Amino acid sequence: MPLLARMITTPVVIDVRRGAIADLGELLADQRISTAGRVAVAVGPRSGARIAEDLRTHLVEADFYTVDGGTVDAALDLATRARTRSYDAIVGIGGGRMIDVTKYAAARLGLPMVAVATNLAHDGIASPVSTLDNDAGRGSYGVPAPIAVVVDLDVVRQAPVRSVRAGVGEVASNLSAIADWELSHDLRGEPIDGLAVTLARTAAEAIVHHPGTIADDDFLRVLAEGLVLSGLAMVVAGTSRPSSGACHEISHAIDLLYPDRACYHGEQVGVGAAFASTLWEDPASRARGALIAECLARHDLPVGPDELGFSLEEFAAAVVRAPDTRPGRFTILEHRDLDKDAVMAAVYDYAAAGPAQPE
Repeated sequence: MPLLARMITTPVVIDVRRGAIADLGELLADQRISTAGRVAVAVGPRSGARIAEDLRTHLVEADFYTVDGGTVDAALDLATRARTRSYDAIVGIGGGRMIDVTKYAAARLGLPMVAVATNLAHDGIASPVSTLDNDAGRGSYGVPAPIAVVVDLDVVRQAPVRSVRAGVGEVASNLSAIADWELSHDLRGEPIDGLAVTLARTAAEAIVHHPGTIADDDFLRVLAEGLVLSGLAMVVAGTSRPSSGACHEISHAIDLLYPDRACYHGEQVGVGAAFASTLWEDPASRARGALIAECLARHDLPVGPDELGFSLEEFAAAVVRAPDTRPGRFTILEHRDLDKDAVMAAVYDYAAAGPAQPE
């Protein structure tokens, strides 16, 4: 009988543990990414620079490039500077912006990219997307996913606590995004990928039901793996659909309307997911929203608009603007198609209810 299967591009190695960065040179050699360690290493001006100093003794053939800012221009500048030499790969060490810049530059150079995450703020660690600032605000760009992913839990513990917590909101919001995708499939006939849904849902369920906190190594490991799974779900789907729905539309609208007041991405999508779930009318969907809200509260993440630093009117304005941020994407926001007054009423109801407990 014929064997029917599909080929899926995934990282050749995912290394999540304490002390992982110290073995980066061995990883590059063992996985045949760069046996001689001839790589370009992109680092940020702060924590990345400190890590680079430790790596110089292990990666003697590497060149280190400092990158400041998460913009398209920064990515193009990195690509231009790295183009002057021949490298086997490019390594990005830092947070989400640093990794996104490096992924974009690697795509321009035609080089494999190794992601070394120093915090767990969002799911760009292993995703095929770079979110970068541009002249029009902020855009998402399709890029090859990293060939290897390294998360050193010792380094993650040195990151700002708030940034690590934000990753919880990012992964938990998958539950809302999946519901939106399934809604579009049922009402619009949009194709849906069961494997991508399985990966994204598994990541979210592992987080919302885990009893630990970011103080625990086991929870940090689950969070890191959840972010990686979310990225792989997008690779499988060929779209950000498994991890991006109404929750991300609301976050994008906040970024556009209040660029100087925007919070961590994971904080915004977490609140967006909890709120969007209240727009559904069936008990199961509302229970999903309560589960997300309870998870956010348990990890000291914002649950209401006020905790994000926005008035109810400001948050409602973001919800009204949200569908415009992703033209063609169908979510509960597009399905309900609420006018300004109805959105305001929904936001007031959400704020008045508070972080409900799941049934």
